[in-house]
Amino acid sequence: CGRCRRAAYCGPEHQALDWRRGHRRSCGQHAAGDDSADAIPEHNEFLFPEYEILIEPEEPEFPADSTDDEQGAVDTLKDVKDQEELGAAGIADDTLQSLDEETLEAMAKHETEEEKIFRMFKKQIAAEPEQIIRYCRGGEGPLWVSGENRPEEKDIPNCVCGAKRMFEFQIMPQLLNHLHVDSLGESIDWGTLVVYTCADNCGGGNEYLEEFIWKQDYSMGST
Repeated sequence: CGRCRRAAYCGPEHQALDWRRGHRRSCGQHAAGDDSADAIPEHNEFLFPEYEILIEPEEPEFPADSTDDEQGAVDTLKDVKDQEELGAAGIADDTLQSLDEETLEAMAKHETEEEKIFRMFKKQIAAEPEQIIRYCRGGEGPLWVSGENRPEEKDIPNCVCGAKRMFEFQIMPQLLNHLHVDSLGESIDWGTLVVYTCADNCGGGNEYLEEFIWKQDYSMGST
């Protein structure tokens, strides 16, 4: 805050929100440097909680030293699950027979594509359900939650230095479980947030550089 020099903000939107929430009444009431407890109110009603982020490499689904017996056990479980799904599909056959062939074809094509992508997404994060960030600069692309609303190369603007931007990390929807945002009176939701940064890793001195983020929501076909 440029007036009291005691409240710190991450941006102008944050400052404007705090001003409406009560800082306008407390700002300037105490001299700069006054450390009394009631000089600046606690902002717990809208500040995000702070946590430590642990960085760990992602383990492969089947390690190289896994035995054939272990792989066979997984395959057996998969076969059982497939049989259960086939049985459930048989129950629904009578209902689907009432639909015309063109409708069934359209449904199957759309659902197969979206469900496959979403199933792969869930399978990948199942090993680490609390994962909130996936970092892989210059490697594989992001883990998409849907086949819809994916950016093309032309959708990713170049850096201010003129270099192309590349995928660096993505923010997973599990982070929403740790953020207490209901007190803001607004809903925050996403499927994944993908961050693209300068491929040349240009420096901005001591200043932050603006990068590009792509927000992908869950598809209506995701279940």
